[in-house]
Amino acid sequence: MDWLRQLPLGQYVDQGTGRGSWLRRLDPRLKFAWTLAFLITPILAGPLWRLALVGLLLLITALSGLPFRLWRRGLAALLLLSLLVGVLAALLPAAPAPSQPLQRSPGELRLAPMEPGQPPPERLGRRWEVLRWGPVSVGEARFGPLVVSRRSAELGLNGATLLFTLVHSANLLLLTTSPEELVWVISGWVRPLGALGWPVERLGFTLLLSLRFLPLVQEELQNLLRSLATRAVSLKALGWKAGLALVLALGERLLANLLLRAEQGAEALMARGGRWIPPGELHEPPGDGGTATLIAAAALVVLLALRLLAGVH
Repeated sequence: MDWLRQLPLGQYVDQGTGRGSWLRRLDPRLKFAWTLAFLITPILAGPLWRLALVGLLLLITALSGLPFRLWRRGLAALLLLSLLVGVLAALLPAAPAPSQPLQRSPGELRLAPMEPGQPPPERLGRRWEVLRWGPVSVGEARFGPLVVSRRSAELGLNGATLLFTLVHSANLLLLTTSPEELVWVISGWVRPLGALGWPVERLGFTLLLSLRFLPLVQEELQNLLRSLATRAVSLKALGWKAGLALVLALGERLLANLLLRAEQGAEALMARGGRWIPPGELHEPPGDGGTATLIAAAALVVLLALRLLAGVH
């Protein structure tokens, strides 16, 4: 029942003694810029670019120097989830394209005679259906053919790659960047909003508390799942109505426990004379990151240049 603790998603893990991973030594501002590139560049991009980003993320993870036990479980679970989402999106029927009005009168259409041996006009060009399997008979039930069109296949590929890119890029950032460094970076980005009256320091400190609160959320969820396993609760035996009521009750209990933890944390902070800490006091500006920082910065420029050359698809 400790599988949540074995998947350190969104949690910073200290490198301890030694040099550790080169990702940890990078400037946090550069890591934040790389994460934004992974989040933004898939927009209006083709499938080749999305697959290239997935391969680049896998390559960075393999060469990051992070302990294998730290990311193997989370990466395998995320790959399976992305594959499942992609397969379901590809198998579900895609909505038909809206009909477009005719630009010219049908009377102007003239079909020229074709040479013998040429395929009919409706079979010219690329096939719309990528895969057709069926119909399938299971006992007395008969299911229609399973059709994967080009549109549904592209939808499944985009959904799977986008899910993997968003989650894994953010996970790498949180895994190798301490909350204080991340708050310092984001506060630097939103500092110009302070001229408009925005409470930048309070926003940064709130973000820091939110990042510190993530392990508590996982702990409360782990405790609820452990209580179900201890009582040997079977959702199948309860039925769908009682099972749904049990799930809603667990969600309500989880929310109540989280609000109680938040209230206790706020009372403890105020009892100790808590105050808003400026981001500059949380983290000192990083020094020279060495060769790895220069290579990462140059690679980021090359990535953005390639994205501009790829254009919109």
